[in-house]
Amino acid sequence: MTDSQSIIGPDASGRPVHRRDFTKADGRMLRLYGHALHALAPQPQEADDVALGGELRFHPLRQEWNTYAAHRQNRTFKPSASDDPLAPTLPGGPATEIPFEDFEIAVFDNRWSAYHPSAPQPPVLEGMETAPALGACDVVVYGPQDTGNLHSIGQARRELLLAAWEDRYAALFESGCSYVLPFENRGDEVGVTLPHPHGQIYGFHTVPQVQQRAIDAFADGYDLAAEIGRAMPDYGLAEEGGIAAFCPRYARFPYEVWLAPRIRREGLHDMTDAEKSGFAQLLGEITRRYDALFQQPAATMLALHAAPRGGSAGYHFTAQFYPLLRAPGRVKYLASVEQHSGTMTVDVMPEAAAAALREV
Repeated sequence: MTDSQSIIGPDASGRPVHRRDFTKADGRMLRLYGHALHALAPQPQEADDVALGGELRFHPLRQEWNTYAAHRQNRTFKPSASDDPLAPTLPGGPATEIPFEDFEIAVFDNRWSAYHPSAPQPPVLEGMETAPALGACDVVVYGPQDTGNLHSIGQARRELLLAAWEDRYAALFESGCSYVLPFENRGDEVGVTLPHPHGQIYGFHTVPQVQQRAIDAFADGYDLAAEIGRAMPDYGLAEEGGIAAFCPRYARFPYEVWLAPRIRREGLHDMTDAEKSGFAQLLGEITRRYDALFQQPAATMLALHAAPRGGSAGYHFTAQFYPLLRAPGRVKYLASVEQHSGTMTVDVMPEAAAAALREV
């Protein structure tokens, strides 16, 4: 059993970042990140059944690995506010994933993990290439409040979130993961099952196909910094601390937005404090603009695309927002052509999207 405290370093504004490592009753790790030392006593816990990941099967025609995790069918689905598993556990109240009555940011091993360091060997299937779904899955809870978003949590909490992401990148790479992907699904249209503001982190044993293509493109000489220079200001939305927010000219989704350093960086670990602060600011600002543009909490898919373990020649870090709306109340469905061919049909020109998002 572990219950220990450490300081992992300052955030982008120089505030100390404390981390408390705590072993839950079922053996999963909980990490609490805060600007203040977390010294609360744990509340009574329950030992839940924990999944140990799924299996991989190789698709011979698409040349990609797919993950099968049947246990995820039983994961928590849109619970009532009183049964929120991401809330703090209050004295005398129901047990939750976080057995403390308050916290700043919580990161814990996913109970319904698709990838796990102890994933079992899959059964042998004749003519089929299979493998265990090795890796890791974290849940990242932005705070104790059951409402909010990356804008409403404020700059200090966003900078703390960046410090937590950076810490988990390092730990997951050290554990053997080849690629780490922090992400956030937001909104019913994306299929979110827990409304409490949170994100996730997946650590992949092997680099996913999409990320490998980007790695190869950068290694072959693609210059994103030059593309940003060509895109700004016509496709630009804002710039903070050396981080540009822009609609890529080759966007695949209506109102797609990327955040990227003007100077090539591989990830959070080699960004300056000014860049991290600007990045944190723009995460909130773009979230705010989406909500204003779509006149509702906007359904978006956000992911951080950083270099793989050990770095990669020419790699340029981006955070990419994919909205699932094409207008207020209108969902961008990924239908037959997109799903079967991988060819996206984009309803809004990137230059028009940039202009609309600038106006809000």
